[in-house]
Amino acid sequence: MIDITRLVEIRWHGRGGQGAVTSTELLARAAINEGKYAQSFPSFGPERRGAPVMAFDRIDPNKPIRVRADVTEPDVVVVLDPTLLGIVNVASGLKDGGILILNTSKNIEDFEAEFGTKCQLASVDATRIARELLGVPIVNTTMLGALLRATEVVKMESLVEPIEQRFERLAERNINAMKRAYEETVIKE
Repeated sequence: MIDITRLVEIRWHGRGGQGAVTSTELLARAAINEGKYAQSFPSFGPERRGAPVMAFDRIDPNKPIRVRADVTEPDVVVVLDPTLLGIVNVASGLKDGGILILNTSKNIEDFEAEFGTKCQLASVDATRIARELLGVPIVNTTMLGALLRATEVVKMESLVEPIEQRFERLAERNINAMKRAYEETVIKE
């Protein structure tokens, strides 16, 4: 488990249209609602839907965050699209003892040889959950559930209001997807 009593830096990897940027915004709002300091921001140029994107969160429970650069040495990496594993070094810069959270239908043991000695692994089949509960393979809220299970960086209740405000009539389904992903996330230490 990472130390959530200090600055936590999170890097999200996804593809345009999967909700990585939305995830960072929702998480930052939840942290701020808890009285923490937070920032979220994307890193992409003129990419189109489906192109690889990164987005970032910083959360500090104690003091304002002054740095405004990309997160290059994250405590946590969240991968929304498993096809990125073959084309992007998602674990680049991940701190020793950090957490890598994967959206995958594979067993977590399948990733131990590649990532297991450097970090803690967590996985959930977020795409399946999103299809079943949302009707579309957009995994942003499901991966928030996985993040909460692996890190406890914010309380789940703190995400309810930002999700309700963002998704309005679809909020309940997104909250249920987050909760189900939380329950189904597997953590390998």
